[in-house]
Amino acid sequence: MNKALQLYYGNQFEPALIEEINQVATFMEVPEGQDLIRPGQYIKSMPLLLSGSIKIMRPDADGEELLLYHLEKGDTCAMTMTCCIGTTKSKIHAVSETSAKLLMIPIGKMEEWSRKYKTWRNFVFASYHARMMEMLESIDNIAFNNMDERLENYLNNKTELLNSKHIYTTHKEIAADLHTSRVVISRLLKKMEKDLKIKLHRSFIEVL
Repeated sequence: MNKALQLYYGNQFEPALIEEINQVATFMEVPEGQDLIRPGQYIKSMPLLLSGSIKIMRPDADGEELLLYHLEKGDTCAMTMTCCIGTTKSKIHAVSETSAKLLMIPIGKMEEWSRKYKTWRNFVFASYHARMMEMLESIDNIAFNNMDERLENYLNNKTELLNSKHIYTTHKEIAADLHTSRVVISRLLKKMEKDLKIKLHRSFIEVL
């Protein structure tokens, strides 16, 4: 675990902080589709993502979910940190979008390290800012963009996130992320294929 810490955080955190993380963190390796945080749970630890991708979603009263943002390697979740600080129940649903490796930090260390290490405080503030900007982008997409524009932005973000032009997903999963119906997504994907923006395959979407 120490090698992974040095690789991802060696240039960001003090050696003493790296050593403390190494002592208290719990390493987790999860498969694709693993629930990491469910709405209503109390948060007992905070994730540091070493590899893979996690999507953070907000459920509504009917159980439908809206994609808020993604976490990539080196990231942590601002919503989780908020729950840690306030000891409140989670309002989000976190699911591994790909297989992922994480370090889980006990919440008791949050305040201690914020007082003790400047680099940790900077990391926390930067994480809040990055997640807030992503949520504002999601809100702008919903408020100002048509569904076809939202879908195109979604697919482009996926290719950057996965570093691949091939997106292995279903129309139903995309519809759930964008809070719309599968029929609407299927129709828009067909239109995008006709416009030569994508090519639909049996098990994946190819972004052209």
